[in-house]
Amino acid sequence: MEGKVVMSRGELHRARVLEQVLLEGMSLTQAAVTLGVSYRHAKRLKRRYVDAGAIGLVHGNRGRSVAHALPQELAQRVVTLHEQRYAGFNDCHFTQMLREHENISLGRETVRRILRRAGRPPKRIRRPPRHRARRPRKCRRGIMAQWDGSPHRWFGPDHPPCCLLTAIDDADSSLLAALFVRAESAVGYLRLLDMLIRRHGAPISVYQDRHSIHERLDNHWGLEEEVLGARFPTHLGRVLLELGIRAIPAYSPQAKGRIERNFRTLQDRLIAELEFHRLTDIDTANRWLENVFIDRYNKMFATAPTEPHSAFRRISRRDRYRMVGFAYEATVANDNCVRLGSLTIDIPPGDNRRSFARAKVLVRQHLDGAWSVWYGDRKIATHPPTEITEPVRSWKRRMPGDPKGARTMLQVYLSSRPAPLPEGT
Repeated sequence: MEGKVVMSRGELHRARVLEQVLLEGMSLTQAAVTLGVSYRHAKRLKRRYVDAGAIGLVHGNRGRSVAHALPQELAQRVVTLHEQRYAGFNDCHFTQMLREHENISLGRETVRRILRRAGRPPKRIRRPPRHRARRPRKCRRGIMAQWDGSPHRWFGPDHPPCCLLTAIDDADSSLLAALFVRAESAVGYLRLLDMLIRRHGAPISVYQDRHSIHERLDNHWGLEEEVLGARFPTHLGRVLLELGIRAIPAYSPQAKGRIERNFRTLQDRLIAELEFHRLTDIDTANRWLENVFIDRYNKMFATAPTEPHSAFRRISRRDRYRMVGFAYEATVANDNCVRLGSLTIDIPPGDNRRSFARAKVLVRQHLDGAWSVWYGDRKIATHPPTEITEPVRSWKRRMPGDPKGARTMLQVYLSSRPAPLPEGT
């Protein structure tokens, strides 16, 4: 195989873990647990990685057409029938009606997959009770970081509440980063991630709750998403994907027990210390957290990991500045400028092309508020800093005859432009 090799996020994750096995001395048993595979399969993966490098982890069927793929015309007919005649039927009932009345014999799982891929939610969500067990710690620092936010009156009852964002390491419960923000938001988590990478590096994975900041919770599928068969991530999710950090959702508060206990300790100690040092504003408290409190907290409460090596991956200051921030896809206008809401960025002539009109570009807003425009890997324009605002969400108007709850199903994330400026500005 020559040229570039396209690897999935899961294959990149496997390559990073196997690199820890070969270069950093991680045991294959621990690697199997981290990858979620059996020890026997972990041996196979290690042998492929040693023999062929990262290319050995690429699936052998990559690029081949599926031998028994369902015809696209049949799948579209199933979706159309569900919309027009069988909208009130559940997946199993709809499969039965297709077989009896439409002469379409498909399995229930095939029908379910067709409908979910087309953005049709199930009639009812059934969640049977699950057996839960205590999850052992990761063997070394950097394999998994947990982060979350805790709204509280951190500066005492006489001050308005704010939110403390923290990230801890799963291996030793050490406090990796901490940041006071006015409310839990994508901007806050990006600043927390920037602080974590600056102090330690990028972890292999992040364990997080199912907040709308972290993952899409709406049922809306755009046209491009239906064509791709995958949903676009949130802004924070896109940054994690670009950095190669695997996002793992937690489906219960008990699953995040370690960071929840960390917040209980912080509410007991941190509030008292903030009052003792007479810290009452967020900016001063954040400087004190990073310069004084975090290291002192870790000396008292961090435990020793099973293995002394670190799995954190160092990222250069330049790459961290470029990737940790907001990004918007845009098309350059005929007058060689990019318009995002009320913001206009002029693009000067390029070295190898005189005009960028109609070119697809990526517009990034960095954490200092500055803007840059990228054509592939080339930075072609910049813009002075502006205020960072949260990306907005919009709702499609519910039409007559739409079922109850359609407003939730029609939620649209406006990832193509930043939040509009307040009225009157």
